[in-house]
Amino acid sequence: MDLDGLRRTIALGCRILAARGLAEDVLGHVSARIDDDHVLVRCRGPQERGLLFTTADDVRLVDLRRPAEDDDGYAPPNELPIHAEALAARPDTQAVVHAHPPQVVAADLAGVPFPPMVGAYNIPAARLARDGIPVYPRGVLISTADLGREMMAAMGDRPVCVLRGHGVTTVGATVEQAVVNALVVDSLAAMALRVVHAGGRPAPLPDADLDALPDLGTGFNDALLWRHHAARLEHAGLGLP
Repeated sequence: MDLDGLRRTIALGCRILAARGLAEDVLGHVSARIDDDHVLVRCRGPQERGLLFTTADDVRLVDLRRPAEDDDGYAPPNELPIHAEALAARPDTQAVVHAHPPQVVAADLAGVPFPPMVGAYNIPAARLARDGIPVYPRGVLISTADLGREMMAAMGDRPVCVLRGHGVTTVGATVEQAVVNALVVDSLAAMALRVVHAGGRPAPLPDADLDALPDLGTGFNDALLWRHHAARLEHAGLGLP
């Protein structure tokens, strides 16, 4: 396993989330499974500057059994149980994202639904919404294993979960997929809010239209979108050093 390469991928994922408005400051983290007891996870260091400025050095190897500040002063997230319990409950999951997207939080608190209201505009969003986006109804800091398991019970077998008054948790087979899943939920929330602001109410498309949408595969849905957002960071001068 290329740990240095994976550290850079996680760091880039953090920057993408922040650049797209899913992490406004220092809150949020991305992880990747190493084995049953260890993850690489974005930690908070002694010179913390926020997710938009994450570097590979901010991504540390953490023992899930004994998480502690390391010799360089990097501390694991307080909500490490989000990652530990998601990985324990989902053997198919290799990466976890926890972010605080304001649009998602606002839409959920306002009672705005996320039905499959878009089609070819954003096919992954349509497919995600059609199968349902669960909500964990508590706005607590998920800092214990019990709360992590409670969140996972709400999430079930879905790749995303809205955390009421808090943010989102997403999972994926890769870091790229977990990050893109978070971007997709945010896109749904943004469109739902636009519909409401225009005086409408989000409503699902006909089943016939949704049935006709293809699965474009991870190469298009995840890898291509990831490269696009990485390129946008570089264009803005925010690419990884």
